[in-house]
Amino acid sequence: MSDMPEQVLITEVLLRDGLQIEPVLVPTADKLRLAYGLLNAGLTSLEIGSFVHPERVPQMADTDRLAAELCAGESAALHTLVFNERGARRALDAGARHVRIIVSASDGHSRSNAGVPTREAMARLEPAVELLSAAKVRIEACVATAFVCPFDGETPVGRVVDVADRLRDFGIQVLHLADTIGAAGPWHVRRTVTAVRAEQSDIPLGLHLHNTYGMAAANVWEALHLGIRRFDAALGGIGGCPFAPGAAGNIATDDLVNLCHHAGIATGIDVDRLVELRDELQALLGRKLGSALAAVPAKPVPLRTARTAPVPG
Repeated sequence: MSDMPEQVLITEVLLRDGLQIEPVLVPTADKLRLAYGLLNAGLTSLEIGSFVHPERVPQMADTDRLAAELCAGESAALHTLVFNERGARRALDAGARHVRIIVSASDGHSRSNAGVPTREAMARLEPAVELLSAAKVRIEACVATAFVCPFDGETPVGRVVDVADRLRDFGIQVLHLADTIGAAGPWHVRRTVTAVRAEQSDIPLGLHLHNTYGMAAANVWEALHLGIRRFDAALGGIGGCPFAPGAAGNIATDDLVNLCHHAGIATGIDVDRLVELRDELQALLGRKLGSALAAVPAKPVPLRTARTAPVPG
């Protein structure tokens, strides 16, 4: 667990977690342009939207159209998020072949995000998982508030392990642990990852990190030393959960790729192209973005150690 991976898989969550909290409604055509740009930059895994009621998350109202367009000629892992059976049916109708389900480890966030405590949210997902499994859809799962909850405080490790165990029983292919409000530090990451790994050594583990307190890069570094090779990130560091008070943006994809390349870890992603896309996104949203590279007036310095060979999903 102490060995650094030679390569990592980065899932770009701009189109879902990134945009869901933005006040500017981004047209579907612009979302598609961003998606194709990200794929051309070397991303092989994108989160493209969530099947939720548009009144709760207006930015996700066009997820059906995005999935129908992008998944038709799918050459990458294009994930959509579902919370219940109705969302699963919409995902299948739109042609989605990669679906993520999400459960909060804490009851407080589960009530805010899903409207019910964790146990009930889990039960609500069972028919959705059965439907998706029957259709041979690849299912990944995310444990929200796996480290800290804005309502309940620090999340007990045992509770995270219990939720992860139940998700494993659903037959998921990948498990992600989310620092939903960006309040975790490296110690939280080591403690929780170690505990979950002890119970589920057979399931690939990834992290979904936010950068509220500027700790996301440190948490990535800790995770890399634990052998984690899957990370979610959002271009320019945008995003956050609309149902988690105080949540700030995700770790920035451009910063994460830059960090990995400095460490000689392959991502398969062209950071120069990411910077160009980030500038386009900045103009689209009409505001300055929060990644560290966004504050640099020039392109990133080329690195001898950077390895950009394709990374298998």
